Amino acid sequence: MSLTWSAKDHKNSNQGAAATGQKRPRNEFGNKVTVVLGAQWGDEGKGKVVDLLATEADFVCRCQGGNNAGHTVVVDGKEYDFHLLPSGIINPKSISLIGNGVVIHLPGLFEEGDKNDKKGIWDLKLIFGTWWRFLCLTTVCHVFTVFDFHQIVDGLQESERQAQEGKNIGTTKKGIGPAYSSKASRTGLRVCDLLGDFKDFSTRFKNLVRQYQSMYPSLEVDVEDQLKQLKEYAERLRPMVRDGVYYMYEALHGPPKKILVEGANAALLDIDFGTYPFVTSSNCTVGGVCTGLGIPPLNIGDVFGVSKAYTTRVGIGAFPTEQLNAVGELLQTRGHEVGVTTGRKRRCGWLDLVIVRYAHMINGFTAIALTKLDILDVLDEIKVGIAYKLNGKRIPHFPANMDVLHKVEVEYETFPGWKTDTSAARKWNDLPSKAQNYIRFIENHIGVPIKWVGVGKSRECMIQMF
Repeated sequence: MSLTWSAKDHKNSNQGAAATGQKRPRNEFGNKVTVVLGAQWGDEGKGKVVDLLATEADFVCRCQGGNNAGHTVVVDGKEYDFHLLPSGIINPKSISLIGNGVVIHLPGLFEEGDKNDKKGIWDLKLIFGTWWRFLCLTTVCHVFTVFDFHQIVDGLQESERQAQEGKNIGTTKKGIGPAYSSKASRTGLRVCDLLGDFKDFSTRFKNLVRQYQSMYPSLEVDVEDQLKQLKEYAERLRPMVRDGVYYMYEALHGPPKKILVEGANAALLDIDFGTYPFVTSSNCTVGGVCTGLGIPPLNIGDVFGVSKAYTTRVGIGAFPTEQLNAVGELLQTRGHEVGVTTGRKRRCGWLDLVIVRYAHMINGFTAIALTKLDILDVLDEIKVGIAYKLNGKRIPHFPANMDVLHKVEVEYETFPGWKTDTSAARKWNDLPSKAQNYIRFIENHIGVPIKWVGVGKSRECMIQMF
């Protein structure tokens, strides 16, 4: 099966139809894109949903974030961790695309690819060559702004916040914030710069280093060594690169193709709509799909939100349903709630439908994937946050002010636990009636159908409802 085509082929197809006096049947706006996004504070199991859908996808795309993201996928008993590579790269029949909205630390990209290559993901590598033949990056991609010094600066900024304010943001220290800052200040460097005139790139790289050294005098950078490494990366990278706008346009307007977009992070970590300032530095809601890949809004099809059957959060920030008790410890232990990227324990609490509903308002979910239901199997009772109260009165919105969010009181709905192992369930009817009631309540409260229910790590453990 050919995964590429040319604009010439597309034009000839139209001309051929015109010559016979027939109208060529077509979708007026092109192929629709399926999007998978986080509906909480991240770590919801998006990688598993992407892996499930990617088995039939022609393209799997990342649109934003960097290696601050961590997606775990289990296939045939093997566990894979992805940070920059789209989770769909396991499927050798699809092309994985990293779009212009992503920032990439190049050593991390190649280390991740080589690490997974050794795990035997790409059994067809003798036919296709090395692992990067499955990967495309766009030439407008702002991917090379996460230099080693950006990561050092990230740590310095966290130390400054702690010293000045007595608290930090809790970043992954992967250099993501400083990289996006370089982009916004128009001093950052893109892939087209790296693959162009290297002398000009070197000058601009040195200027960028000096800019950060003027702000952080303790910052030491071996510029010549860095440039030597970057020149080597450029040649290794060159076979992967395509012009992103044209590449996506042909994918959208050529023959029918299944295009899947994988969002990193989640709605409550969005730079505009999340729990600012304890957020990431990119738009991880549906708007980031358009700007991060050059996709028109008319080409957005299904938008699937992913939510755990409870709530977790890594790092600092308000967490209204957090359980600093035995329940929270049980969720953390049974759910193996440790950050894929940072190794930090995740904070755990009851499912918060206020934030999931808020995420739906922004993203317009067409369906929900509810993951890790099996973690709740042993509980006598299960609570769900359905509203926030302030000074005893319900508030009709999700607070933008974090001081207010810290003060809200959560109104809960309580359900009896089902006290039954659900990990072997593969159909809706296999689930206990009490678990079914829990799921239906969530569905009705959000006003979005639940399409999948997850009861384990692997793709086989995703119960499809419709």
